[in-house]
Amino acid sequence: ILNTHMNSQMNSKMYSDKIHQDTYSNTATPTGSLSAQGPSNTGYNNNPAPVPVITQTNSRDKWSKKMDFLLSVIGFAVDLGNVWRFPYICYQNGGGAFLIPYIVMAIFGGVPLFYMELALGQFHRTGAISIWKHICPIFKGIGYAICVIALYVSFYYNTIIAWALFYFYSSFASVLPWTNCDNAWNTENCTNYFLKDNVTWNNYSRSPAEEFYTRNVLEIHKSDGLRNVGGVRWQLMLCLFLIFTIVYFSLWKGVKTSGKVVWVTATLPYVVLFILLIRGATLPGAWKGVVFYLKPKWEKLFETSVWVDAAAQIFFSLGPGFGVLLALSSYNPFTNNCYRDAIVTSLVNCLTSFMSGFVIFTVLGYMAEKRNVNVEDVARDKGPSLLFITYPEAIANMTGSTFFAIIFFVMMITLGLDSTFGGLEAIITAVMDEYPDYLANRRELFVLGLVVVCFLGSLSTLTNGGAYVVKLLEEFGVGSSIIAVGFLEAIAVSWFYGITRFSNDIKSMLGYSPGLFWKVCWVAISPAFLAYIIVSSLLKPPPLQLFDYKYPDWSITVGYVIGASSFMWIPIYMVYKLVWTPGSLKQKNVGLITRQTSTAIKIRL
Repeated sequence: ILNTHMNSQMNSKMYSDKIHQDTYSNTATPTGSLSAQGPSNTGYNNNPAPVPVITQTNSRDKWSKKMDFLLSVIGFAVDLGNVWRFPYICYQNGGGAFLIPYIVMAIFGGVPLFYMELALGQFHRTGAISIWKHICPIFKGIGYAICVIALYVSFYYNTIIAWALFYFYSSFASVLPWTNCDNAWNTENCTNYFLKDNVTWNNYSRSPAEEFYTRNVLEIHKSDGLRNVGGVRWQLMLCLFLIFTIVYFSLWKGVKTSGKVVWVTATLPYVVLFILLIRGATLPGAWKGVVFYLKPKWEKLFETSVWVDAAAQIFFSLGPGFGVLLALSSYNPFTNNCYRDAIVTSLVNCLTSFMSGFVIFTVLGYMAEKRNVNVEDVARDKGPSLLFITYPEAIANMTGSTFFAIIFFVMMITLGLDSTFGGLEAIITAVMDEYPDYLANRRELFVLGLVVVCFLGSLSTLTNGGAYVVKLLEEFGVGSSIIAVGFLEAIAVSWFYGITRFSNDIKSMLGYSPGLFWKVCWVAISPAFLAYIIVSSLLKPPPLQLFDYKYPDWSITVGYVIGASSFMWIPIYMVYKLVWTPGSLKQKNVGLITRQTSTAIKIRL
C-alpha cells in the first residue's frame, strides 16, 4: 500500500512538501523560497525527477558565521561528563583496552546517529516537534518527549554549574577554604595529610575538600535523605539565579547572540585544560596516574558490561536524541556540508574526552604519591565528586593554588553553560516552530518564561538533600528514556521515512549520496547499538547510592515514574492521531506513516 501510494503521488507531493516547509518557517508566500532545480534524484519514483533545492528563508534566523555553529555543537557535546565520566569509565573498564570498544561504538553507533540528526535538522529546517510532520507524523510524540527530557536535564544540570560558581567565589582567597581542617564545618574525622608526615589515613578519614563539599556547599548532613531534604540553600539559589541570568541573555535573541557567546564558553575550556595538563605533568607521581589510566587490561574486553559502558558513554557524550543537533543545524544554509561537520565535531569531542583523562589522572597520581597509597584507592570517586572533591583537593596543595582553582572552576562553568545553551535551545526551537502564530514575535518572553520554569523546577535540587535529587534525576530523568527516544528516532527515519528518501535528501544538500557504510549503520547497526544499551540497562540496573546513602525502594519507583513521564508522550500521541484522524484504518496508516501534505496550506498559498 505504501509503495503504491508513494509512487503515484510523490511527484505531486514533492513540491507541496517543500512549500509546506517554507510555510512553517513563517513565510507569507513561497516566492523566493525555492532556488533553481538541483540535480536529478531518482529515489522518489521510477522516473527521475528534479529536486527543488531549498534556500534559507529571510524569516528564519541564520548563523552569522560557520564557526558559530561549529562552536555551538562542540560546546554542547563537550560538557562536564567528558571531564568526570570518561576518565572514570576508562580506567574502570580496562584502561587502554577500553579505547577499542569506545572507538568501535563511536564509528558504528555514535557518529552515524550524530550525522543523521545534523542532516535532518538542516534539510527540514525545523525543531524536534514539527519535524515529524515531514518525516513520519505518527511519531510526533518523540518531539514532545525530547522537550520533557530537556526540562528534566535543566532541573539538575544547572544546579551542578551553581555548585561550580560557589567554588569559584570561594576560590578568591589567599588560602583556599578546603585546604585545612580549621573551619567551622569540619569534624573530628577531618584528616589533612598534605605537608605533614606520619598521618594515618583510614576508612573514617575525610579530607578537608570532602567536608567542604558535603558540609559547607551542600550541607547534606542536615538532610535525612529524600524523605526530608531540608530547606533551600540561599547561597546556592543566588548562584543558580546568576547562572540562569547569563543563560537568558545568551539565548533571548536567538543564534545571533548565542553564536557570539560560545566563542568564549566553547574555547576557554581548551585553554584551561592545556594549562592544567602541563601543570599536572610536572607534579611528582603524575606518571603513576597516567600508567593507571592507560595500562590495558585485555581480559576486560570479554565482559559485556565494558561494551555497554562504551556504547552509553559515546551516546551521552555526542548527544544524539536530545533534539539539540536538530535545532542547531536547522539554522544552517541548506547546502552546508553537514557530513564534514559531523566528522570534525565528533573527533573533537572524543579527543577532548581522551585528553581530559590525562588532566585528571596526572593529579590522581600526585595525590596517591602524597597519601602513600595506590592510585586506585584515590580514584574511587566518580561523577561530581571527582570534580568537587578530588581535583580541588589536589589543587589546594599546589603552588599557585588560588590561580589554578579559579581557572579550573571557570572551565567547569563554561563547559556547563554551553550544554545548557544547547538543551534549552532545543526546547525553544521545537516549541516556536510548532506554534509560530503565537510565538514568532515573542521569543524574548517565551525564553523568559522557560528560564523561570527551569529555575523553579530546580529549587528541590538546592535543598540540603538536593544532591540526592540531582542523582535521581540524572539516573531516571534522562537515562534509558533518552536512549529509547533515540532508538525510535533512528527506526522512524530509516524504516518508515525510508533510507532511500533520506539519502536523497542528503544528496539534494551535498550533491552526493551517503555511502553504503552510513546506510547500513542507519538501517541496522545504530538501532541495534541503542537497543543493546536499553536491554542491558534494564536487565542489570546498577544499585543507586550517593555517599553513604542507599536509595530506598520507593525512590526507585519514583524514578521509573519520572522516566515514564517523558517517554509516555510517544504512545499517547500515536493513540490520539489514530483516534482523531478521519478515514478508514488503511487511509490512516498511509497518512500517518508517510509525510504529511497539508491541503489547507496549499489552498492558502
